[in-house]
Amino acid sequence: MTDSGDGASAPTSLDTTKSKAYGDFLHLDQLLNIQHRFNGAHDELLFVVIHQTSELWFKVILHEARAAVANIRKDDLRTAFKMIARITRIQAQLSQAWEVLGTMTPNDYLAFRDELGDSSGFQSYQYRMFEFMLGDRQAANFAPHQHHPHIADEINGILAAPSLYDEAIALLHRNGFAIAPSQLERDWSKRYQRHPSVHDAWQAVYRENTRHWELYEFAEKLADLEDAFQNWRFRHMRTVQRIIGEKRGTGGSSGVSYLKRALEREFFPEIIDIRSTL
Repeated sequence: MTDSGDGASAPTSLDTTKSKAYGDFLHLDQLLNIQHRFNGAHDELLFVVIHQTSELWFKVILHEARAAVANIRKDDLRTAFKMIARITRIQAQLSQAWEVLGTMTPNDYLAFRDELGDSSGFQSYQYRMFEFMLGDRQAANFAPHQHHPHIADEINGILAAPSLYDEAIALLHRNGFAIAPSQLERDWSKRYQRHPSVHDAWQAVYRENTRHWELYEFAEKLADLEDAFQNWRFRHMRTVQRIIGEKRGTGGSSGVSYLKRALEREFFPEIIDIRSTL
C-alpha cells in the first residue's frame, strides 16, 4: 500500500542499492507494456486491461482454492473459511469489472472486434480450471486447451482429483454422516450429480445447526461462493447481450445463448436444494 497523504511525509530519497522501489517490486515496466493494441481503437485498451486484470484475479483465485482444498482435507475448516471468503470477495471484484466494460457501446466494440480473430474468453484456461475445481466439469470445455501440453497437464491434474465439493462430501463422511460409497470413490473427471445421501447429510447439518455448527458455517460459505460465481456469470451474460445482442461470439462460441445456459449449472446442488425441504 502507498502513503494515503494523511500528513505523514514521504521519503525524500530511496537507496535503490539496498531495497526495491515500488515499480521494481511490481515489475511495472513489464506489466504496463503488455497491453498491445492492434488497430488503435479507443476502447481496445479498456477491453485488454479488463481481461488481463481478470486473469490476474483468476491466478489468485486458483491459489486460494488449492489452499482451501488442502485445508479441508486436513479438517482445518477455519483456515479454509478465510480462503473461500477471499475468493467470494474477488468474484465481486470480477463482477464489477463487467459494469466497467458495459460502458462500451456496440459501435465502440465493432471498431476493433475483427482484430480478436478466433480468440474468445471461452479459451481462458484459468477460468476453466476454477470451474473444474469447483466441480463444473464438462469434457467440451477442455478441448480448446489440449494443444498446449503444460496447460493440458495442469488441467488433467485437476480433473483427476476430487473437486472442492467432492472434498466437502468426504468431510461429511469423516464427520459420521452416511454418504453412499459411490460418492466417495468415483470418476472425478465427471461432473457431480445429485445424490440422496448427500442431500440427507446437508439437511441434517441445517436442521441441527448448533450441533454441527462448523459444517453449517462451511455450507453457508459454499452458498456464498455459489452466489458470487453465478452473479459473475449473470453480469457477463448481460454485458455481452448489451454489446453484441444475440450475435455469435468470437472464437465460434454461441454468445449470449451459451452464457444463459451456463447460469443453469450449479456447483453445490444439495446445499441449494435443501432450502426447499427444511
